[in-house]
Amino acid sequence: MWSIFTGLTAIAWSLVAMIIIRFLFGIGEGGFQPSSSKIIATIFPREERGRAMSIMLSSGGIVSLIVPLLAAYLLGTIGWRTMFVVIGAIGAIIAFLYWKYIKLPQEEVVESSYGKENTSTKVNFKELFKTPLMWNLMIAYFCIYAVNWGLVSWIPTYLQKNRGLDLMSIGWAQTIPAITTIIGIYGSGYLIDKLPRGMDKILGSISCGLIGILLYFMFTAESVTMFITYQTVVTLFIAFVITLLPAIVLKKLPSSITGSAMGVANTGGQLAGFVTPMAIGFMVDAFNGSFDAAFWMLIGFAVICIISLLTLNDQKGSLLNS
Repeated sequence: MWSIFTGLTAIAWSLVAMIIIRFLFGIGEGGFQPSSSKIIATIFPREERGRAMSIMLSSGGIVSLIVPLLAAYLLGTIGWRTMFVVIGAIGAIIAFLYWKYIKLPQEEVVESSYGKENTSTKVNFKELFKTPLMWNLMIAYFCIYAVNWGLVSWIPTYLQKNRGLDLMSIGWAQTIPAITTIIGIYGSGYLIDKLPRGMDKILGSISCGLIGILLYFMFTAESVTMFITYQTVVTLFIAFVITLLPAIVLKKLPSSITGSAMGVANTGGQLAGFVTPMAIGFMVDAFNGSFDAAFWMLIGFAVICIISLLTLNDQKGSLLNS
């Protein structure tokens, strides 16, 4: 669906048609992380799942560096409609190769230092919503992705309007945090797999606290250089938390329901991606072009994420005792 509706974007004949097609595109995209998490949980033992998840997540950072350059070239040579057809076709080919060559076991017992885990165990989906861990994860997902999407969607506009940078300078300046994100995700996966029990949520909380502090330093920075420096460090800690949250699902819950659990938890992240950019836009308009209130909102989300992680209980609930 993801690739199909990417390609169909090329035939959008009106704004309404574009919105409908992109909505369906989003539905297809929404299944990516749950399904990939299920594959990771089925194939990898628990102590390797953090690294496996970090490799999967890093693909987004790599693509974010390549696609803008590729898209700019395609827009200038073949136009935006054909560009969407090409991108959709590439995705469809990858999906076919994935379906043909990636074979999952129907029933498998994964060996790990945690013991044996039967990946075919069936659990009632309703139990997910009776597990406090899931609610904490949904809130944490929303908060950290609100910060992430807030920065990704509005930093270019902020740098242009409030710091006086031109588009070319903004593009080059933002490659530094993008590269840092990739490095941070890779390193986070390795670190998460080495953490002792209970230390993951502590480091996650500390990271969120540092995110809040650095966000304050960002919007009060006197120079663009210091702003980008603080942003680069912020992306490191965001990368850690974004890698940590799905790793908690993969390590704490039975493999048989990691797909469903990831879908529920990631709902918070998807909701943040929808709400936060619009909320920041409204706030900037309401405060006559000032981004101060928007930055304070993101700092507030970082604080809520701290609370959500500190109160995370990975021992309460029938699913965690499976």
